[in-house]
Amino acid sequence: MSETSENQKKPITYKDSGVDIKAGEELVDSIKELVSETHSARVLSNIGGFGGLFSADFTGYREPVLVSSVDGVGTKLIVAFNMEIYDTVGQDLVNHCVNDIAVCGAEPLFFLDYFSTGKLDKGIGYDVIKGFTIACRENGVALIGGETAEMPDIYKEGEFDLAGTIVGVVDREKLITGKSIQKGDKLLGFKSTGLHTNGFSLARKVLFSTYHPDDLLPGMNQPLGMELLSVHKSYLSLIRKLKETDGIHGFSHITGGGIIGNTKRILNEGQSLKVNWNSWERPALFNLIQETGNVPEEDMRSAFNLGIGLIAVCSPDSLKQVTKICSDLEEPFIEIGEVV
Repeated sequence: MSETSENQKKPITYKDSGVDIKAGEELVDSIKELVSETHSARVLSNIGGFGGLFSADFTGYREPVLVSSVDGVGTKLIVAFNMEIYDTVGQDLVNHCVNDIAVCGAEPLFFLDYFSTGKLDKGIGYDVIKGFTIACRENGVALIGGETAEMPDIYKEGEFDLAGTIVGVVDREKLITGKSIQKGDKLLGFKSTGLHTNGFSLARKVLFSTYHPDDLLPGMNQPLGMELLSVHKSYLSLIRKLKETDGIHGFSHITGGGIIGNTKRILNEGQSLKVNWNSWERPALFNLIQETGNVPEEDMRSAFNLGIGLIAVCSPDSLKQVTKICSDLEEPFIEIGEVV
């Protein structure tokens, strides 16, 4: 054997480094029909192009303002990994982003996702994106593009991360900023569907040191892991109805920072919140976290929504009208405090 052949090195391909381009292409092909089901005539492109194309037809808007938001689902993903359930976190992400712009008065138009993983599992990728499409259809949002990235030295096998961007539109004169909030306005709380997408680092540390995800615990109708994976609720249809009421002065989407941390963002100078923390019954999951971990009340209030996912700030004079709207929608509220 010659010296040249002895020294010849084995070629290293991109796939050998952990990135499978073919698998990514096959995933894109498998989701095309799902994604197209979220499209309307305003979507001018199919997935696979360099950019998503959306017709900016703002007929009916006097002064259209684009409203955008970007977010993730945090360490709720670790619960999904443990349970091997992947479509719910896709829904979480879309609904979280939709709520963030809906509270400004915006109608969501389109959504883009970022899905990054160590090694692409086409089945997992399909389920995640299926979750995106489910929530996009429910909210009337077009999924017009996204990015799937394999980064083998960043994520462990079976792990991935998600991020999403939503873009919507509202007439400038109909922006909901909280500027009309007044002393004496009521805080109307609407129920969450569990933790939504915040507080999971604390919840996991407390609960999984004592319980197993398959445990069925008092006050819960499903195993702990499924309880934690309850899909983040979209409040879009509720907000659409309520924002047409003159006495609705603001909305607060309760995410990281809790009820106070989020609602104070829409208050005016000199205003603060008086919350009656005993005005609603906390779901069993929050009580379990606090009791199991001996978590201080201050941390509970800042880390979790405590069962309230949306707050509407309403004038006392409009309570009767708001009550009727919510009754018609079967969306009960709890009066949890006021602006002082």
